Amino acid sequence: MLPSPSFSDPVDNYKYPAFKNLSNPFMSNMLIPQEEHIPVTAMARIVAIYPTIRHEGHSKLVLKIDENGIVERGDWVGTSSLRGFEKLSIGKGMDQVPKIVSRVCGICPVAHLLAGVGAIEASVGCEIPQDARNLRMIIHCASRLSVQVLHSLMVLPDFYLPGTDTRINPFSEEPQVRKIANRIQRLRQIGQEIVQIAGGEAIHPSNPRVGGMDRNVSSRAKIKMFDLTKEAIPLTYEHVECMISLIRNFQKRERVEIGGKEVPVPPTLGYHSQGYLATDPLYGTSSLEDHPSWDLARYSEVSPWGWYGGRDEVTFEDPAYPGGGTSPVGTIVDPRMEACPSVPLYDGQPVEVGAAARLARFRNFGERGTIGQLVARQMECTQALHELLNTIDHLDPAGPVLADTIPRGDGTIGWATNEAPRGTLVHIANVKNRRVLSYAMAVPTTWNMPTAGKALAGSPWQLAEFIIRGYDPCISCATHMIVLGPDRRIVADRMIL
Repeated sequence: MLPSPSFSDPVDNYKYPAFKNLSNPFMSNMLIPQEEHIPVTAMARIVAIYPTIRHEGHSKLVLKIDENGIVERGDWVGTSSLRGFEKLSIGKGMDQVPKIVSRVCGICPVAHLLAGVGAIEASVGCEIPQDARNLRMIIHCASRLSVQVLHSLMVLPDFYLPGTDTRINPFSEEPQVRKIANRIQRLRQIGQEIVQIAGGEAIHPSNPRVGGMDRNVSSRAKIKMFDLTKEAIPLTYEHVECMISLIRNFQKRERVEIGGKEVPVPPTLGYHSQGYLATDPLYGTSSLEDHPSWDLARYSEVSPWGWYGGRDEVTFEDPAYPGGGTSPVGTIVDPRMEACPSVPLYDGQPVEVGAAARLARFRNFGERGTIGQLVARQMECTQALHELLNTIDHLDPAGPVLADTIPRGDGTIGWATNEAPRGTLVHIANVKNRRVLSYAMAVPTTWNMPTAGKALAGSPWQLAEFIIRGYDPCISCATHMIVLGPDRRIVADRMIL
C-alpha cells in the first residue's frame, strides 16, 4: 500500500513531468512523458560520476550543481547491459520460468525465485500447503539476513573508526576491523547455509517449485537450521549495535573528508517528498489473495526518454574525487539515452521501496533520508532472525509440501510481490496450458532510481554516491531495455563494460 507522504521536501525545486496514458499488456498504464521544463539556476554546472562504485552493476550520476557545489538536479541512470530474462521466459513451461528468472541476480536469487513461483501460482490459481509456505519463509528470512549484512561491507568504507578520523578499510588487519568483517562473513555464511538446507542450493535454490516445494526437510535438518539460527542471535545483535553506532557517528559529523576536501553533511541528507511502497512487513502478497496489498491497476511504467535529462556537456570536473576523478570537462552525457531501466510509478508517482519503506509502513519508523535507510536495514536483521526461529519451530518435517492439483492455467494474469532485502519486487505472469505467454518484473532498484534522483537535490555533489548506496542498488536486476537509434542500432552499447 502507498500512504500519502505527510511531509514536504525543503529541497524540492523541480517537478516531475506530466503524462498521457497508453494501455500495456498487463492492464496497467504505459506512460509517455510530455515535454516540461525543469528549472535550474543560470549558474548551474554539470558534473558526472561514472562508474559509481560499491554496489552491484554499473550506473552513472549526472548532477547539475550550483556555484556552491550543491545538487540542484540529479539523474541516476543504470548502464548495465540487457540480458532479456522477461523475453526469454515467453513460451517456456511454467515450471522452467521460476528457475530462469532466479538467474536475474546471484545476490538475491531467492527473492526472484519466490516472486516467480508466486506469480505463476497466482496466474493458474494454485494454493500451496502450509509447510511449503514455511520452507519458503525460512529461505526468504535467511536470504534477507545474508543480503542485509552484505550491504554493511559495501558502506563500511564510508564510516570512521570510533574516536578517530580514519575511514574503515574492511580488508585492514586492524583487530577492531577484522572483528567487524569476520562477524559479517559468518552471518552471511549462516544465512546461505540455511538457504541451502531448506532450498536445495545456497544460490539459485532448486527446491521451490510451482505448487509448493519438491521435498520437505528431515527432522535432523530442522535441528541444524535451528542451531544455526541460535548461533546467529548474539552475532546479529552485536552486528546491529556496531553498525548503528558507526552510522550515528557519521550522522553527528558536520563535515566528512572526500577527495581531500572537507564536505558538509546536511541534516536532510537523502531526503525526498515521495511516498513509500511496501506490501508486507516481511514476505509479500499476490493476486491469489482475497485482499492483496498491491494493485496492478495502480502500477505504470515510463520510458526514460522524457524522464531523464537530455544531451549535455560536463562543465566541471574534480580529478581528486575517489576512484580516478569525475568525468573530464567536455564529456558528452545524455541520461535519457544511456538509461537502461524503465521508470515504474505507483499512482503516477515514483516511490521508495526497501527496509525504511517497510518500517515506515508497518512499524511507524519515522527516520528519513539516507541515515534512515541505513538504520532500518540493520533493524531488519533482527526481525528476520526472530521470524526464522518462529518459522523453523512451526515447520513439520512430515507435512506435505506440494499441492495435490496444479492447474494448467487459462491465460489469467497473475502477480506476486516479494519484499526482497532491497525492497518490493513484483513479478507478473500470464500462463495458459502450462506455457508462459507474457512475463514482466518491477524490481526494487527500478522503483528507487527515480526517487533517488530527487533525494540527491540539496546535498553536496560529493555525497551523491553515499546517498545512492543507501538504497543498496542492484543495477543488473533493474535493466530491462536497450536504447535503439533511428537505424535500429544500439545507441548505448558504449556503456556495456
